[in-house]
Amino acid sequence: MKKAFCLVCSLMLVLLLTGCGGSNKAAAPKEAKTLHLAAAASMEKVFTQKLLPLYQQKHPDVKIEGVYDASGKLQAQIESGLAADVFISAANKQMKALSDKGYMDKETVKPLLENKLVLIVPKQSANAEIQGFENLTAAKHPAIGDPASVPAGQYSKEALTKLGIWEQVSAKASLGTNVTQVLNWVAEGSADAGLVYATDAALLKDKVQVVAEAPQGALQKPVIYPIGVLQKAPQAAAAKEFAAFLQSDEAMKIFEEYGFARAK
Repeated sequence: MKKAFCLVCSLMLVLLLTGCGGSNKAAAPKEAKTLHLAAAASMEKVFTQKLLPLYQQKHPDVKIEGVYDASGKLQAQIESGLAADVFISAANKQMKALSDKGYMDKETVKPLLENKLVLIVPKQSANAEIQGFENLTAAKHPAIGDPASVPAGQYSKEALTKLGIWEQVSAKASLGTNVTQVLNWVAEGSADAGLVYATDAALLKDKVQVVAEAPQGALQKPVIYPIGVLQKAPQAAAAKEFAAFLQSDEAMKIFEEYGFARAK
């Protein structure tokens, strides 16, 4: 009996020690993922100030690195090998070009946001003659995005061509490499008028004044920002999850705080 009792006790002790040892093992940490976001320059503040910190708080195992520039430049970089996971363009043109060339997962490409093209002047030294798009010819040093690569510049050219003043304005205009540069030129007074997005103007409302939105009919289509996941995204599954978050009501409320609207 004693031998049997000792054997049972020994077995219980072994099981107890084994159980304790197992409970002390630390859970293997999740492998960190790094997502690469390529987004229009006009989106930099909303991402860096609000959306990325919020998402990474919810997903501590995901790190997101963003590149923000003119959509045409980002398109060229992607075509040259930029290892992006998610692309957000400030116009359908660049997204369509990448989709047609096979760079995008077409099932993930969707309209995300809508913006407005507006005319701004320096707040402290506004030219009284510039009250609308049709008055932009009165500006001595107007600024617009370069239509060759900047969607805001392409929209500007379309609107001014519709109004019949593109040649007059472009002959003396400074061409920005992205819409943020145009905004800063007007804010610092080196340009006396500029065409940017409403969301950009809202970021520096203490330095620039919006005097008009693009006239009705000046743009054939609204300013739409599409989103999509790259066909060869290094982190495709995580990228799709992030893209879904950006289309959620929670994210949309933040976009709206910065002047964007949900795409219709």
